[in-house]
Amino acid sequence: MATEDSVTMVAKADTDTSTEIQRKDLVGNTLHEVSRKQQSLSDLFTIFASGFALISDGYQNNLMTMANVLLKAEYPKQYTSAISTRVSNALLIGEIIGQVVIGLTCDYLGRKTAIVFTTVMIVVGGILATASHGATIDGMFWMMTVARGIVGFGTGGEYPASSTSASEAANDLVPKHRGPAFIMVTNFPLSFGGPFAVSIFLIVLMACHQSHYSTVWRVCFGIGCIWPLSVFYFRIRMLNSVLYRRGAIKKHVPYKLVLRYYWKSLIGTCGAWFLYDFVTFPNGVFSGTIISSVVHDGTVRQTAEWQLLLGAIALPGVFLGAILCDRVGRKNIMMIGFSGYLVFGLIIGCSFDRITKIVPLFVIFYGLMQSSGNFGPGNMLGLLSSESYATGVRGTCYGLSAAIGKAGAAIGTQAFTPIKVHLGNRWTFIIAAICGVVGILVTWFFVPDLSGEDLRVRDERFRAYLVANGWDEAMGEDDLRADVDDGVVSSVVAHGTKEG
Repeated sequence: MATEDSVTMVAKADTDTSTEIQRKDLVGNTLHEVSRKQQSLSDLFTIFASGFALISDGYQNNLMTMANVLLKAEYPKQYTSAISTRVSNALLIGEIIGQVVIGLTCDYLGRKTAIVFTTVMIVVGGILATASHGATIDGMFWMMTVARGIVGFGTGGEYPASSTSASEAANDLVPKHRGPAFIMVTNFPLSFGGPFAVSIFLIVLMACHQSHYSTVWRVCFGIGCIWPLSVFYFRIRMLNSVLYRRGAIKKHVPYKLVLRYYWKSLIGTCGAWFLYDFVTFPNGVFSGTIISSVVHDGTVRQTAEWQLLLGAIALPGVFLGAILCDRVGRKNIMMIGFSGYLVFGLIIGCSFDRITKIVPLFVIFYGLMQSSGNFGPGNMLGLLSSESYATGVRGTCYGLSAAIGKAGAAIGTQAFTPIKVHLGNRWTFIIAAICGVVGILVTWFFVPDLSGEDLRVRDERFRAYLVANGWDEAMGEDDLRADVDDGVVSSVVAHGTKEG
């Protein structure tokens, strides 16, 4: 089989060479050069549009942090803990559906189609959330719940659509620095969304003279529509990556073979993401509530200011993880990050009664715990999920991993209030420490140890595996469409029949 493939490759290379010689006329060279420039410009558009738009995802994910405090102050009787959890979870449920659906869509229909659709969903959901209204206050909260679910579908879809696009574009544009570049246009905007959302909230709150709460949260919801619209032009202009045009599987996806090849990696990325989101999301959403309970008799503004400090302390972990990911290794960085949950979670949880009497010290340690999450799993899960899987199924596997993570976030958010009520605030941090230990074990046994090699290498190994197992369909689209066994070399066949 390998010999036949090698002969086929040589004959194909000879044919391609002679064809290329015949096309060495002036017009042909000009068209080829324009195409290359267009693709490079599109890659730049993709990286920029993915990164900037993910600020909107971070903004939407963190918007309820202060909105929960504000709505509780405005509607103390109606905005119960059950309604607060429902509104917060609406975004998560929408994100889970969006991650799975858009993950499949961006593999079948292309990255560009998926990205444009997610932008529309975020804007429509944001408009509906801003206009939340009902015959009763409870009816208004139900409209807000539905609107936040629509926003969640869009922001959830951004994870596989934008992240896979950014990874593939960075692989062609800055191959030696793909890891750091990917982190800085994905997890950094998402993490920056926390302090950014609080900053916007503070500006609007002060503009409204720390009153008119209904105006404050409606304006904050409405501003969330601006960020995706600001890069919509660039998203319309972007092209699908060369990797996608070469490796897309448009029909008859061999999901059984995919599971056989990637089962271990999927357990690793799905399991670690579940644990990470189980800890970080409820601690993000309800951090404003936690801080307000620590800052006795504090105003909404004081709570927001401490929340801003918390978000700022969590940011350096993103930069440090980006700097060290190639030197220390992605897998090692992720285990170090989970260790931070263990250390800081136990420090805060075991000394909760004493540490909360010194609010600055509590916020610093709380921020360091969040920063360790950004440093490790926050940075590495997206990077590893974009690198571990072949282009043809990258969106699907990335979306599934992120969706399992958001399921963990939904469960964590749902369980947060009962844990706080029945066990006390300290146990929210002790459980984070326990999750840190489990996260280290899952990462050690199941997460692949990748080195940042060219994504084409993993594509060819997967292609060779499909050929070796009898799958014989076409891959790619347009001018790069070809049968799956075209270009499979013997050395790849020899080493590519098993993952990890």
